[in-house]
Amino acid sequence: MLRALTADRDRLHLGLMLALTFSTGTADAVGYLGLDRVFTGNMTGNVVILGMALAGADDLPVTGPLLAFGTFMAGAALGGVVLRPVRVGWTPRTTSLFVVVGAVMAALAVLLVAFDDDMPHAVQLVVTVLLAFAMGLQAATARHLAVKDVTTVVVTSTITSLAADARLGGGTGAHAPRRILAIGLIGAGACVGALLLQAHVAWGVAVSAAITLAVAALGHTTEAE
Repeated sequence: MLRALTADRDRLHLGLMLALTFSTGTADAVGYLGLDRVFTGNMTGNVVILGMALAGADDLPVTGPLLAFGTFMAGAALGGVVLRPVRVGWTPRTTSLFVVVGAVMAALAVLLVAFDDDMPHAVQLVVTVLLAFAMGLQAATARHLAVKDVTTVVVTSTITSLAADARLGGGTGAHAPRRILAIGLIGAGACVGALLLQAHVAWGVAVSAAITLAVAALGHTTEAE
């Protein structure tokens, strides 16, 4: 009985982290297309952009990616400090941190509603800073849950594992379904974010906020049981 309950909980956690992976794709589409080519979740992308910009590549931003990188790390550090004293897995602190992430996104969506396509650059930077902070906090919280191959913010390592362990290459093919889902969902989230951006920049952030708050509620309910 206990083993069945644990398996059900693990499956739920996997599903919730995959939902957040989709949400990250949406948020990154908003950042790159709506906030002057800045990734708020994929820090590898920001490092590459910064490297090219520092080499003198034309029209590449520096301030936005640099701020996003710093505040993502700050959010991740905060998550580490809060979660370090508690056991691995879903705890009340996990719920609280995901609620904070969702609340920050919801507040940013409200802020963005007040602006149109002529959003001041200063407002773009504020949104970038807070969204990247929220993504860093989300990533650290997801890491503490320890759902294998689903970090919610990047899929490069997932792609590597999928290829390296493929049955065609003599591997076991372990965890292939979740890896494929994670890769597909972050791409699907980016597609949805780009489509929502055509209506308003706030919509993608609002969708990400709703998903994150739903994840917090579902995870907390299951843990309470």
